[in-house]
Amino acid sequence: MTTAGRARPPEAEDTSLVTACGRRIAVRCLRLAPANRPIGRVTLDVGPDQGDEPGVWASLTADEARGLARLLLLQAGLVEQDTGAAGPLRQDSPSA
Repeated sequence: MTTAGRARPPEAEDTSLVTACGRRIAVRCLRLAPANRPIGRVTLDVGPDQGDEPGVWASLTADEARGLARLLLLQAGLVEQDTGAAGPLRQDSPSA
């Protein structure tokens, strides 16, 4: 099996973001080229946090990536709604 390389986005487009807690999340396209059938995946690389706790990596099919995107957009919409419309915030976790 040979690696066909990663698809590169246009130069002006960044494929990663840094969260409020300092983790960099990189989103990339991975293409593998076995002799009989090419394989493409969307990869997520969640880097270490500011305290150097290790990150994680995931490889998703195109359908899985679309499903994750749908769930993320749904949750983002809920976060943006007024707290009265979305219900009260859960208070059962201890605060730091």
